[in-house]
Amino acid sequence: MNLALARISRILPWSCVDGPGNRMVLFLQGCNFACAACHNPHTIGQCNDCGDCLPACPTGALTLVAGRMVFDPAFCTQCDACLRACPISASPMALSYGVADILARLHQNRAFLSGLTVSGGEPTLQGGFIRALFSAIHADPALAGLTCFIDSNGNLGAQGWAALLPQTDGVMLDIKAFDPALHLAMTGRSNARSLASARLVHAAGKLHELRFLLIPGQTDSDAEINHLIRFCHDLGGPLPLRLNAFHPQGAAGAAADAPSMPQDRTEAVADRLRAAGLGPVILPTVWL
Repeated sequence: MNLALARISRILPWSCVDGPGNRMVLFLQGCNFACAACHNPHTIGQCNDCGDCLPACPTGALTLVAGRMVFDPAFCTQCDACLRACPISASPMALSYGVADILARLHQNRAFLSGLTVSGGEPTLQGGFIRALFSAIHADPALAGLTCFIDSNGNLGAQGWAALLPQTDGVMLDIKAFDPALHLAMTGRSNARSLASARLVHAAGKLHELRFLLIPGQTDSDAEINHLIRFCHDLGGPLPLRLNAFHPQGAAGAAADAPSMPQDRTEAVADRLRAAGLGPVILPTVWL
C-alpha cells in the first residue's frame, strides 16, 4: 500500500463547521462503522468494481475498463444517481490523491484557510497518508499557521494514536452512544475503543471537541445524557461539547424516513449539560 496516497470521496474547499476557522476538508473513503444514521453513507464502503452503478449514470462519467471502475469528473453532473444505486454504500466517484496534490490545493487557497480537517468515512483507516500529509504541511514554510485536525469515530487503538497525535493539532471525536448494546446496534461495533480514544486524546491535550449525536428515542434518553455527563466529568477540565441533532437528509435506508431530533429537545439537553457544569455546549446552527 502506498501510504502517500489516499482514497478520497470529496474535497470541500471551504468549511466553517469542521473545526476552528475556515478549513479545507478531505472526506476519506471507507469506514469501520456501519451507522444506520450516517449522513454520508456512501463513504462507508470501498468500490468493488461490480458495475451495478453504470446503468444509473446518465452522462457516461462512469465506465468499466479491464474490470476496474473509472470515473471521469469532467462528465459528472453530481446527480448522485450512482450513490443511490450502489449496493454496498460505496462511492465510485472516489479518487486517489497524493500528498503533493493536497499541498498544491492548500498553496492555492492558503490566504483564505485556517487549516485542514480530514474526515470521512473514518480517516484514521488511512493513517499513513494522514501522517505523511500533516508532516508535510507542518514542514512547509508557506503553510505555516495551518492547523491539522482529525474528525474521527475513535475506533483507533492506542498505537495508532501514538503515531498520529504528534503531527495532529486537534481531534474532534464522536461518541455515538454510551450503552454498549445500543452502540453495537447503531454501528455494528463496540464503543470500548471510542471511549478509550476520548480519554487518551484528551490526556494528550488534543481533544478539541467531543461530539454526541442526538437521535430521538435512542441517544436522547435520560440514561444516555447521564452517561455523557459522568464521562465528561471524569475527563475533567473544560471541554467543548457539540450536540449534533439527527435529521434524515443524506441518510439511507430506514433512517431516511426517521424523524428529526426536535430543536426544543436538543436545547433542553444542552441546558442540562450546562447545569451540570459542562461546556461550552455547541448547538446546530441550522435546523432542518
